[in-house]
Amino acid sequence: MDDPLASRRVALEVLTSCLDKGQPLDDALAQHNGFAVLAPRDRAFVRLLLATVLRRLGELDEVLRGMIERPLDGANAPAWMILRLGAAQLLFLGTPAHAAVDTTVRLIEGIGLPHLKGLANAVLRRLDREGAAVLGDRDAGRLNTPRWLWESWVATYGEEVTRAIAAAHLIEAPLDITPRSNTDFWAGQLDAVVLPTGSLRRTAGGYIADLPGFAEGAWWVQDAAATLPARLLGDIAGRKVADLCAAPGGKTMQLCAMGAQVTAVDISARRMKRLGENLARSGLSAELVTADASKWTAAEKFDAILLDAPCSGTGTLRRHPDIAWLKDEEDVGRLMLAQDRLLLHALDLLKPGGTLVYAVCSLQEDEGPARIDDLLKRERRARLVPIAATELPGLAEAASPAGDVRTLPSMWAERGGIDGFYIARLSVD
Repeated sequence: MDDPLASRRVALEVLTSCLDKGQPLDDALAQHNGFAVLAPRDRAFVRLLLATVLRRLGELDEVLRGMIERPLDGANAPAWMILRLGAAQLLFLGTPAHAAVDTTVRLIEGIGLPHLKGLANAVLRRLDREGAAVLGDRDAGRLNTPRWLWESWVATYGEEVTRAIAAAHLIEAPLDITPRSNTDFWAGQLDAVVLPTGSLRRTAGGYIADLPGFAEGAWWVQDAAATLPARLLGDIAGRKVADLCAAPGGKTMQLCAMGAQVTAVDISARRMKRLGENLARSGLSAELVTADASKWTAAEKFDAILLDAPCSGTGTLRRHPDIAWLKDEEDVGRLMLAQDRLLLHALDLLKPGGTLVYAVCSLQEDEGPARIDDLLKRERRARLVPIAATELPGLAEAASPAGDVRTLPSMWAERGGIDGFYIARLSVD
């Protein structure tokens, strides 16, 4: 018989690793032995529960603070994590009350806090009675966005756009797929729609490896916005292309499928191993180099370079809501230095007249336009190659008057949104 407590226990331990220890959610799940042995249905439930808690963390905490007179801190702090899980099930997932309340109370008792069982029972019973009304007219977008992010986005995009971005983050992202070929065929096989950019989109859910075409590498998972940087390199068939900071490899596979001679460079041996496995599954090949892309040198310079630089990832909160609570302004400051080093070194690796596409999946101004502006002021050999709206099918609004690209999660709202990317195309004299 399935133990409903097992999945909640895993969720608690992973959530604690994420919020208390700063571990990215995907890493915490991958490293948790208990998660791996759960049944597929229970693994899917754990993922959904954790994503919901992280996506709605501000609201959950606001509601719980209004129901609990004294803070649960010190030795009682784990109970707060458990209440978050229980409240998310009742308020946002529609879990039957008996299951949500019973497992919450049992979890609290199981971690050695039996004196809080009555409190937990009372709080969740009240949430069950009052339902969504307990959320009232709270400002969900703002509550679920850390203050530093909200203020930075308002300064960059204005409050109206910021609210649209925050609203997009509250919706589970659909599954985007890049097919190697035969787009219409795979759209039918996967019950997906073809997006203007050529990506396929289907409703999220199910086990990806069980979908037709996955085992033979006919397609790979990649947000529609993440396909744009490679496309903006133009016709690269037969050309020598470097993919810097390449892992986990969606763009590398895309470049290979476009016919380029690809050298993929990344500092993480673990991630590069995964990239190699993905290439093998797809029947694609590239030269794989495990090295620091800001220091690595090649025997010959490249015709084109794709630099998807390490960044805060704030453009991917639809898929990775944990990032909002794990990153801060100091992280952005450190990443800016790394981005500058990578940009300068990428120019050194590029042939005269070659093309460099710089991309970050970040909404932060300092990681996007500011980096390119600083580079162009310092490096007279570099120039911006404007990107036309006609190069962005269905996303003309993402092209800026300056010639770079900014996608926002609030774009394509009727289709389910899109990740936030900044993209600039450069050439070197």
